[in-house]
Amino acid sequence: MYSLETLIIITATFVLSGSVKGVIGLGLPSVSLALLTATLGLKDAMAIIIIPTFCTNILQGLVGGHFKLVTKKFATLMIMAAIGTWFAAGILAKSEAAILSGLLGLSICSYAGVSLLTPQIPPPGKHENWLSPIIGAFSGFLTGLTGSFIMPGVIYMQAIGLPRDTLIQAMGVVFTAATLGLAVALGGHDLLPIETVILSTIALVPAFAGMWFGQKIRKRIPEPLFRQVFFIGLLLLGLYIIVRALLRDEVRQFLGQLFGMA
Repeated sequence: MYSLETLIIITATFVLSGSVKGVIGLGLPSVSLALLTATLGLKDAMAIIIIPTFCTNILQGLVGGHFKLVTKKFATLMIMAAIGTWFAAGILAKSEAAILSGLLGLSICSYAGVSLLTPQIPPPGKHENWLSPIIGAFSGFLTGLTGSFIMPGVIYMQAIGLPRDTLIQAMGVVFTAATLGLAVALGGHDLLPIETVILSTIALVPAFAGMWFGQKIRKRIPEPLFRQVFFIGLLLLGLYIIVRALLRDEVRQFLGQLFGMA
């Protein structure tokens, strides 16, 4: 039912992305989505990452002892993210995947660039109550279009200044909600066929194997060095996705019409 090449790509992708998550606590959806988009296409990639991302984030969200705190703190962000994801998935169903792949590449490059430069982003402070739902809606909309919640959601959560363990658990909780919203949105717009769900379930095995391996090597590699290498690799992968999208005729036609109207 599935080609050997597809199974090898999925296995290698989730071993690698699971290893990254095992070392630094994040990166599984970003790496797997980027690699699968570059090999299998955006819409298939978004569907395949659903179950491994959901299950690994559940584990991350349950560990840390701050579940009530982070759920209450980011409740409006998660609700608005789910709404934004639903509406964007409707656009995804009718849009050219190549154009949205370029948008994913831009999102990945932005996240990697910000993380490498580590600018001092001011915490939201007293503006958090009204800013969180806006960030959630915008991040959810991009999630529905590209499958990625990283921009600006992750950057915003990091700027709040939570302790490291609380932040990691918070990302697990928020990512779980975002992934669940994405699954419901994709299913509701007929973008989650049963064959892809089976592939997503199969991907659980290499994802957890990769996490176990990453946790083993965490003590052997300095985390700052690993993070730097990781974000440089993510930046290059994002650039590759952008270039690959720009080579598609439909993207060039879209850009020609866009700039022709300007």
